[in-house]
Amino acid sequence: MKVSEFDFDLPAELIAQDAVERGASRLLVVDRASGELSHAVVRELPRFLRAGDLLVTNDTRVFPARLLGHRVPSGGAVECLLLHRGARDVEPGAGDAERGTRAPEEWDALMHPGQKLKPGARVVFERDGRTLHGEVLERLFHGRRRIRLEAESGTVADAIDAIGHIPLPPYIHRADTAADRERYQTVYAAHRGSIAAPTAGLHFDAPLLAAIDAAGVERTSLTLHVGYGTFKPVRVDDVEAHVVDPEPYEIAAPAAGAINAALDQGRRVIAVGTTTTRALEHAGARGGGRVVAGHGDADLFIHPGFAFRVTRGLLTNFHLPKSSLLMLVSALAGRERVLHAYREAVARRYRFYSYGDAMLVV
Repeated sequence: MKVSEFDFDLPAELIAQDAVERGASRLLVVDRASGELSHAVVRELPRFLRAGDLLVTNDTRVFPARLLGHRVPSGGAVECLLLHRGARDVEPGAGDAERGTRAPEEWDALMHPGQKLKPGARVVFERDGRTLHGEVLERLFHGRRRIRLEAESGTVADAIDAIGHIPLPPYIHRADTAADRERYQTVYAAHRGSIAAPTAGLHFDAPLLAAIDAAGVERTSLTLHVGYGTFKPVRVDDVEAHVVDPEPYEIAAPAAGAINAALDQGRRVIAVGTTTTRALEHAGARGGGRVVAGHGDADLFIHPGFAFRVTRGLLTNFHLPKSSLLMLVSALAGRERVLHAYREAVARRYRFYSYGDAMLVV
C-alpha cells in the first residue's frame, strides 16, 4: 500500500491546543460490522460497551522529560529532551530514588543546539532552587546525545521532577503550564517512564471508570512506556517499508490471566489507545494467540493486512494524516471506513490528537 492512501484534509485549527474536562470530549463511534457512525460524548462510553467486555488500559506515567538550561561557561541556551536511561528495563530515576543515593545517571537525549554540544560540553539546568549538572558523553544517531546528569542535592529523579517541563507534543504550539502536569496524565498513571501520554486514557475520570464498572465491564491494565518514536513521521512511499521504534512494555501475570480468560470465553478485549494495542498484539504474537506475561519491546508496525490476535475494539484519539497510528486504526476497522469517519469528524469539527476528541471502534 502507498502512504498517500492514508492522507486526508486536516485544517490546522482542528489540532487541539488545550484539554477540556475529562469525559466531556466528543466521541465518534464506528460500528465495524455495519459501518454505521454514531456521535456521543466520552462519558457515554458505557452504553457502547457490553457486560463482559474487558477494557485494557496503559498505566504508564509521563515524567517531566524536557529540561531547559544553559551551556557552561558561555551561558547559551540549551534544551534537552530525555529519552531513556542507558538500561531500558529501568524506570527513569526509580532505582536511585529507592536506594536514596545521589548517583549520577546516563541518559540518551535529544539536545539543541546540537552542533554546539560535542562530547565534553557541560550544561546546567536550574529551577525552583534545584540544580542538575550535565556533561555530553557522546554523539549518537539522528542527532541524539548520551549525557551524564548529576544533582547538586537529592536524587537525579527528584531534580528532574522539580526542574523538568512536561514534554507536550510538537504540534501543541504553546509552552507547558502547571495545569499540564496533571492534565497530560491519566488518572490511573502508576509507572513512571513515558515522554508522551497514552492519550486515549486522558478522557477517563473516576466517575466514568465507576460507570464502566457498574455496566459489568471488566478492567485491567498493562504498562507500555511511550517513547519519542510515537511522533516519528512516515518518510517512505510504501507503507511496508516503514519501521517503528520499539517501546518497552510489561504485562503482569494477573492482567495476562484476565486477557486470556476473556479470549477463551469469547468476550471482547477492547484496548484503550494504540499503545495498549501494540503491547497486546506483540504479547499475543509471542504466545501464539495467548498473551504472555512479562517484559517485551513492542516493535510491531500494525497496518492494513495485520491479523489481530487479541484486540477486538479500540478507543483512540484522532490521528494525523499519513501517520502510523492512523494505519493501525485502519488495520482494525478498514482503511475506507476509517477515512470516511475522519472526513465526517473534520466536517463536524472534531478536535484532533492528544488533547482532542475520541473515536471508539467496536
